[in-house]
Amino acid sequence: MDIVARAGLVVLSYLAGGIPTGYLVVRKLKGIDIREYGSGNPGTANVYRVAGAKAGAITLLVDALKGYIPVMLAQRWYPNESIFVILCGAAAIIGHDWTIFLGLRGGKGVATSAGVFAALIPLPLALTLLAFLAGLGLSGHISIGSMAGAVVLPVLSFIFGSPLPFSVAALAAGLLILYKHIPNMKRLFKSRELLFRHEDQPPPAAGS
Repeated sequence: MDIVARAGLVVLSYLAGGIPTGYLVVRKLKGIDIREYGSGNPGTANVYRVAGAKAGAITLLVDALKGYIPVMLAQRWYPNESIFVILCGAAAIIGHDWTIFLGLRGGKGVATSAGVFAALIPLPLALTLLAFLAGLGLSGHISIGSMAGAVVLPVLSFIFGSPLPFSVAALAAGLLILYKHIPNMKRLFKSRELLFRHEDQPPPAAGS
């Protein structure tokens, strides 16, 4: 029965991670499909760009909780099993990035990863937010802030002596975030990356 309970928690973590927050929020508030505007991504940045600060804040909070809650539950029920706890966090991130509710086309996992590591390694995560804000503030691009955070978090985790499995998980999550940002990197090199700002008339997504 314990195996069934563990498997169930992993599956629920994936399903929770897969809740398409940005898509649902924008559909509710604006009556449009977020995937057809701006960058086409259903994450916080594009939600803010298309639907404004309220929609962006809701998306950010819920997406972070999608990572935080499964990990906290796993830690509470299996307090001495770091690998299983990480597995639940990974399931939430994968669920967000490849959600079954939107045809396996989800977000980039930044907010959900932040929620996971807020539960696992809160101090390194808090300091990583400074790197994120610095990257965003200096460039005006949330993608640069996100990539900066993806690089800094595993480094800080190792520096602060976090449990090795947590540091390795931070490295893996960071690499996944960088992978998901490859299209952003290409747009940055071509000076076509959208700035992090609200657009009264957001442009249609490329290809839409």
